[in-house]
Amino acid sequence: MTNRLEMDSSRCVACSRCGAEFSCSQSKTCWCAEETARLPMPREGEDCLCRECLRKAASETAGRAQT
Repeated sequence: MTNRLEMDSSRCVACSRCGAEFSCSQSKTCWCAEETARLPMPREGEDCLCRECLRKAASETAGRAQT
């Protein structure tokens, strides 16, 4: 028998910043867990970001931290 808590519950979302559609697995196996950036996500009123927007946000945050 499969444990429901172990099942991958993927959903299709549109990036809150650019509108690109992508899959979010809402688990520790999601592609975003592989990213090195750990941002406080999402911002108020936002859902997940696509890989490109997540990386851009991380780069912008890192740039502000260096100044």
